[in-house]
Amino acid sequence: MRIWPLNIKVQENTTPEKVDIDNASLKKTQVPQKGEAGSFWENRGDRYHCGVDLYAPENTEVVSVERGIVAETGLMTSPEILPYWNPTYYVIIEQSRGLFCKYGELAGFTVKKGDEIEPGDLIGRVGMVLNSKKIDGFCPLYIQKLKNKNPSMLHFEVWENEPVVTHRNYLGGNWFAEEIPENLIDPTGYLERLDPYKSIVP
Repeated sequence: MRIWPLNIKVQENTTPEKVDIDNASLKKTQVPQKGEAGSFWENRGDRYHCGVDLYAPENTEVVSVERGIVAETGLMTSPEILPYWNPTYYVIIEQSRGLFCKYGELAGFTVKKGDEIEPGDLIGRVGMVLNSKKIDGFCPLYIQKLKNKNPSMLHFEVWENEPVVTHRNYLGGNWFAEEIPENLIDPTGYLERLDPYKSIVP
């Protein structure tokens, strides 16, 4: 069994101005398609996007898609790395078929390395990566365009056999080279086969 990775029930403590989404983003079409913002291998000028961004209100619950074991957790973004970043975290879950799902840009996480995870288990909450107050003319152009939009999202990657966390070409879910890493998988089709409404809590 597989579960959509976001509990799309709107959280009570999320105000509308916190996130730049509309009702359509709560539908299955929220998986960004090739060429759209947040899509897999989106060309961001000086880098390429390693996953897909699933836009959702800040603090939305993030749940495990499949059964697996937590392989790693850690810091994904931080103002110590880039000044326009807020602190966010990641969780990597190893699944039975040699796939590793990376749930990134989390506000925090509720699991630890070695935990056995079932589909639908809570692993964290959607975070806010960008600090708009720190975005200026020295930031990459695609970051400048997001200055007043404050998008919050789950950054979702899929790797085969071994996920990349530390690499000279990898930073914050982006790859600073034109060739796709051979073990990085486009998660678009994987996510589109899931039903986003199965994770709703009545």
